[in-house]
Amino acid sequence: MSGPDLAIDAETRLAHQSGDTRPELRLWLRLLTCTTMIEREIRRRLAERFQITLPRFDLLAQLDKSPEGMTLGDISRRMMVTNGNVTGLVARIAEQGYVEKRRDALDGRAQRIVMTARGHQDFARMAREHGAWVRELLADVDPTERELLMGLLAKTKASVARAAAARMEGGA
Repeated sequence: MSGPDLAIDAETRLAHQSGDTRPELRLWLRLLTCTTMIEREIRRRLAERFQITLPRFDLLAQLDKSPEGMTLGDISRRMMVTNGNVTGLVARIAEQGYVEKRRDALDGRAQRIVMTARGHQDFARMAREHGAWVRELLADVDPTERELLMGLLAKTKASVARAAAARMEGGA
């Protein structure tokens, strides 16, 4: 195997080892590998096609759902990043003309981040292409397999949530 798309990842290496490898570890590594591969390709395409990073795209996606705009704190909570990260992200995307800061009508001390007309227009195009890219990347998974996989991943997600909750209840 060679080339960036065929580089051997941890999950593939583990699958080719002799002996009894823990299937749970292999599953986790396979999930991680798939996520990493998809994210890497989406990041590359966003940068190449729109000169935008994935975090900036994610910020625009959040703002697109909130026509009234959002405070920095709202954005931070939704994107699960620190306020400091959001401040820098907003500054850079404002330089691109996609967002602007406005005083909050209810709280004059707060600022709302609002998408500009250009931001809405460009994001709509980005989102359409992003959707097409995801469909392309997952095209080999037919609808029946996709539904099966979604069900299995839902079960996986519930298992992780249950285990995490039990650990928290146990105080460990």
